[in-house]
Amino acid sequence: MKLADPTLDQLRIFLAVDEEGSFGGAARRMGRAVSAISYGIAQMEAQLGVTLFAREGSRKPVLTEEGKGLLAEARAVADRADALLAKTRSLHAGLESDVSLVLDVMVPGEATAAVLRDFRAKFPTVALRLQVEGLGAVAACLLERSSVLGVGGPVVGDHPELERQDIGSTELVPVATPDHPLAQEGVEPGESRKHLQLVLADRSDVTQGREFSVLSPLTWRLGDLGAKHALLKEGLGWGNMPRPMVAGDLASGALVPLDLPEKPGTTYRFSALWRRDTKPGPATSWLIDALRERLTECPD
Repeated sequence: MKLADPTLDQLRIFLAVDEEGSFGGAARRMGRAVSAISYGIAQMEAQLGVTLFAREGSRKPVLTEEGKGLLAEARAVADRADALLAKTRSLHAGLESDVSLVLDVMVPGEATAAVLRDFRAKFPTVALRLQVEGLGAVAACLLERSSVLGVGGPVVGDHPELERQDIGSTELVPVATPDHPLAQEGVEPGESRKHLQLVLADRSDVTQGREFSVLSPLTWRLGDLGAKHALLKEGLGWGNMPRPMVAGDLASGALVPLDLPEKPGTTYRFSALWRRDTKPGPATSWLIDALRERLTECPD
């Protein structure tokens, strides 16, 4: 049997079906019709003389043994192609004319202001577009190509289309007003579940269904961290906040840290994120380094 070389597009379809778990998911990710995804897999199977996915008896395609054996090689070829494209683009590109940056709402404002002040001085000709989003919406901006660089938190997780690099952290601390029941001594395990928790809402589908430090079934979900801060100070509930954002409130006594048995406070780690098929240019690379320096130095 004479075998034919699969195309790079077919390899990407093969990987997308495996990573998304369905032909429909792969179609949505690649912006194709489901029939185009199905045809691409069928053509690749015919060219290689193997069955990649078992489709009978299951609503979802399942890798065959042959498919499993070819998966790593397909991923390696696609990765090398991505690296080649990224390198070629970087060779053609000089200094970026503009940089679109999306930051997790948890990034301390002082660190952001300091980095952007220095960026303006160093790259006066580079236009900057800044968005501030919460949780999975950071990754969504990159996947939709509305931003080229993001700083996201741990809830984003690993995504096959994104590169990530750890660049620092901030401390999340559970807080409430001093008269809140959870601010009193001797809080019993499970008591936090009886009180309203203010939670930052995820406005994207990237991390749909995932929760981050949510203990109470009684929640108000807010799309804005500033609104959450204001409601906490009004005594309307309890919730986790970045320590730098509430440092003044803790010093004045307007808010107090909660000593809960579940210890919902945590270190919120930040990663620089960008698409794997792009290579950060000079100004974008400078931003990554500058943000890492500030977020590493930023006191918890």
